[in-house]
Amino acid sequence: MEEKLKKIKPYGDTLNDGAVQLSFTLPLEAGPRADAAALELSKKMGLEDVHVVHSNSLGLGFSFFVVYGKCRHLIDVEKLKFIETAFPLMEFDEVNRYIRMKIGRKITVAGACTGTDAHTVGIDSIMNMKGFHGNPGLERYSEITAYNMGSQVRNEDLIAKAIEVDADAILVSQVVTQKDIHLSNLTHLVDILEAEGMRDNVILVVGGPRITPALAKELGYDAGFGPGTLPQDVASFIAYEMARRKGGES
Repeated sequence: MEEKLKKIKPYGDTLNDGAVQLSFTLPLEAGPRADAAALELSKKMGLEDVHVVHSNSLGLGFSFFVVYGKCRHLIDVEKLKFIETAFPLMEFDEVNRYIRMKIGRKITVAGACTGTDAHTVGIDSIMNMKGFHGNPGLERYSEITAYNMGSQVRNEDLIAKAIEVDADAILVSQVVTQKDIHLSNLTHLVDILEAEGMRDNVILVVGGPRITPALAKELGYDAGFGPGTLPQDVASFIAYEMARRKGGES
């Protein structure tokens, strides 16, 4: 790595100029006072040369802002802690061939958006045949049998479905994260699996806008996938993890 890139800031017009764009909402009526509050708040976040470039009303007592500023902080990229991808990312046809060669049978996956979460966009983009961003969903894979239970599915019902179809993997989507409701719901699912003596028998995967690999591991899941995840990413992980557990990969 080049010396100048060991410590970095955000990049705008020139390298390490620290330029950033923020957007946020304040519980204030739109106007000069709200603009001043947005400016002061941005400065307290550690930004310099701050400008409120857009503000508008969101209704009675609320306003929305877009702010430009410069971050004063540097990070040392050589000291960062993160989880690297520990499995090979494969294309659609590669995954099917891999399953045939390494597993020798179809993989069964049961998935749902659990709890009170009514959003299906996440689970559908991964499991439905049409997939996401031109990438086929799990239902399209010849070597995967996928059961998408939709949204607002109780953890108990998802586990019951997994038992019914003898699922190799359980895929959970969590979109609504207000007040960290997704954390208690995800932990509850793991607790049930452990109480039933099933946790070690399934590959447990979680995905959502606030999910990271580190958080997934912390909550007791085998893998976590965040925004921008493609169906082939999830399929690759499940296939590789199954082969690893069989002793076919290390």
